[in-house]
Amino acid sequence: MGSVTGLVLAAGGSRRLGRAKQLLPLGDGTLLDATLDMARRCGFDQLVVALGGSADDVVATVDLSGAEVVRNDAYGSGCSSSIVAALPAVAADADGVVLLLGDQPFVAPESVVGLVRAARGAAVGVCQYRDGIGHPFWLGRETFDALGRLHGDKGVWKLVDAAGPTLVSYPVDAAVPRDVDTWDDYQELLAEREARP
Repeated sequence: MGSVTGLVLAAGGSRRLGRAKQLLPLGDGTLLDATLDMARRCGFDQLVVALGGSADDVVATVDLSGAEVVRNDAYGSGCSSSIVAALPAVAADADGVVLLLGDQPFVAPESVVGLVRAARGAAVGVCQYRDGIGHPFWLGRETFDALGRLHGDKGVWKLVDAAGPTLVSYPVDAAVPRDVDTWDDYQELLAEREARP
């Protein structure tokens, strides 16, 4: 068995929010700190984080220890560009990558571990939440050529759709974890954090 790489996509320009969502306060740190803390608990052999918008401020503020940082200067063209930028940094022996969103800190590490166990050896795996499919995604090495040709914001979903009956769905008995695109999303995330046990 090869290694597994966690890839955190955190390069967005936060156009809808109007400020760098990676740096929004959450707990004792920032939104991206919380996501990276979660990612570190997943047991990845390698952790890669793609930065773009506000990258210098993120590097100066966020604890990036244990992660390899890739800068995506083309972040304005959509999150697929971050995958393309990060692929060369993925370990040569990686069986695949687990795709995580930098603004989705409440993914359960147990869901990531379960997804890897279920989907390793397959081309594409997803988490099947109570209310639909959501991240994290598993993308096996055989998808890397296709990943390198993606563009736009929803490019990786095309691979999910194209997988058809070979798609591995890992059931998670929870709602799709909240992500942050707007100020209302952030306020709801804060409220959810306060309500967590």
